[in-house]
Amino acid sequence: MSAGFSASAAGGDARSRELINTVSNISNQLMNEVGKVIIGKQENLRRVTVGILSNGNMLLEDFPGLGKTMLSNTFAKALGCKFKRVQFTPDLLPSDIMGTYMYDQKSGEFKLRAGPLFTNILLADEINRAPPKTQAALLEAMEEKQVTIEGITHKLPAPFVVLATQNPIEQEGTYPLPEAQMDRFLMKMSMGYPERAEEKAILARRKIRGKDDHDVEQVTSPKKVVAMQKALETVHVDPAILSYIVELVQRTREDHRVITGASPRASQSLFKTGRAAAAIAGRDYVTPDDIKGITLQVAAHRIVLKPEAKIRGITGMHILRKILSEVPVPVIQA
Repeated sequence: MSAGFSASAAGGDARSRELINTVSNISNQLMNEVGKVIIGKQENLRRVTVGILSNGNMLLEDFPGLGKTMLSNTFAKALGCKFKRVQFTPDLLPSDIMGTYMYDQKSGEFKLRAGPLFTNILLADEINRAPPKTQAALLEAMEEKQVTIEGITHKLPAPFVVLATQNPIEQEGTYPLPEAQMDRFLMKMSMGYPERAEEKAILARRKIRGKDDHDVEQVTSPKKVVAMQKALETVHVDPAILSYIVELVQRTREDHRVITGASPRASQSLFKTGRAAAAIAGRDYVTPDDIKGITLQVAAHRIVLKPEAKIRGITGMHILRKILSEVPVPVIQA
């Protein structure tokens, strides 16, 4: 499969289709492999795959025990990527995740002792339990894919994706993520409880397996993941799709119940995730359904509502569902 990424992506329509077919094949193999462990959550697996191809960070907000850590670890194994998990706590310091310089007596020099940020897939578990200073330490890493330690900038391994979790109910002793940090998450999603049949299948597979651990086959590699991310640049986005994205985002700023609407980063995120969704489907062009299918996860968490709207139970999801129902869907010729 790596041969599909051996040449330049700028080789014309045939070359573009070849690249996208390769991305689609590997992506579907990836989702199938992870789906052997994470049962009944195909749509979430697709969204995480979209996020990885888009080189974006994701926030998983849900109750404990629903497989958020297992999802992250299984994706890392199937991707062939390094995986690190950090349990965020009130006493966690920025240096605990970034690393620090330590004096080496043998060489007589200060050497970097890299923290868990130097990985491919970072699980930031219960991110809202860490103080703002530590949360802020993630900002540069999430946005720029680099960290600055004692004035020296270090590039992080590629790919670098943060999968953060937070519990929606246990808010005592937490530090809510500020809007600036929420905006840096490409997507926010939840796992949800399994259905009865799905939960029974989880137990049945555990019985057959005879152990708690799961065997996961490696589907690709970090180098191929980076090539897949670059291949998305060959996916065509019609001007009508660009106008559709802009209209959806602009209307979040015009709603009378909103203090702050979705940012221009939301428009760019819809652009990237739309391309990724198209590639997974095996297409080298984006359709309106690619955008509609990911808008709620990409934009809802970026909307800041007025207090009176919150009291009435209005959420960013409500705002966006109304917008999606009102904005005319463009007709795109394949």
